[in-house]
Amino acid sequence: MASFRTRLAPSPTGSMHLGNARTFLVAWWMARHAGGEVVLRLEDLDRARVKPGLVERVIEDLRWLGLDWDEGPILQSERLALYDAALRRLIEAGHCYPCVCSRKEIRAAVNAPHAEDEESVYPGTCRGRFASWEEARAFKGRPPACRFRVPQGEIAFDDRFLGRVALDPARAGGDFVVRSVDGAFAYQLAVTVDDAAMGISEVVRGDDLVASTPRQILLYHALGHRAPRFTHLPLVLDESGARMAKRRGDTEIAFLRARGIDPREVIALLARSSGFPEAGAAVSAADLIERFDLARLPREAARLSPLPWAAAR
Repeated sequence: MASFRTRLAPSPTGSMHLGNARTFLVAWWMARHAGGEVVLRLEDLDRARVKPGLVERVIEDLRWLGLDWDEGPILQSERLALYDAALRRLIEAGHCYPCVCSRKEIRAAVNAPHAEDEESVYPGTCRGRFASWEEARAFKGRPPACRFRVPQGEIAFDDRFLGRVALDPARAGGDFVVRSVDGAFAYQLAVTVDDAAMGISEVVRGDDLVASTPRQILLYHALGHRAPRFTHLPLVLDESGARMAKRRGDTEIAFLRARGIDPREVIALLARSSGFPEAGAAVSAADLIERFDLARLPREAARLSPLPWAAAR
């Protein structure tokens, strides 16, 4: 197995936009520059939001951008048995406890949390409340949710881009859900199990997920795995300074494909925001592999406006 192994892990709950594409592009450059491997994993656990055709669209978007992979595509929805086995190990080891708190408090657990979505600290209402899972089920009249016990204290890690990071998950959310009341496995558990099983050595993603990292490190250790190296990249912002979201046509890769935009123009735009001022007007992703250097990436969030094709809206 390659010493550098990362993943592209899009969520097919909407169209891929330029912000997603830039993160995937940097992750791909890092892997190819290091002679490493790339796994494509579709994080499709939120079945209510995964519409027909979105998985295929995301795959085509990546191919259109010139990104390839060595393994996959792999669907999380086909790996539920792995998550269930990991959850059982956590429960047996005493890392988790049943929770009967309201659905409102835990409904966000399936989705990747972002900085602006961070929940208030869970007060530990159900920690030690029930003598058994059966008692919790009888109290609620249905299977309870499952929460991971978060210890007090900071979790530190060395980020390839941010440097030394130390956060206390007990003060940033507290005990977190790893399986909801409807049986859905949470983002935190699924990505940890998958990255460990796939031999991922490098996790490259947006810095809106920094707060998730200590939780995932706790899960790695609880499951007996070594945590990968993390690289959290600055986000791409829209004109208002907000995180780019899946709602604007002229930032969606599928929109650009349909309009006949040259993918090399899109790569050049993303490259110029990633430390390649010399990228010019059109360049392929492969053309920049040898010259890639993470140290060249700007420290601040990128703003890709005005967009060259804005007139096509």
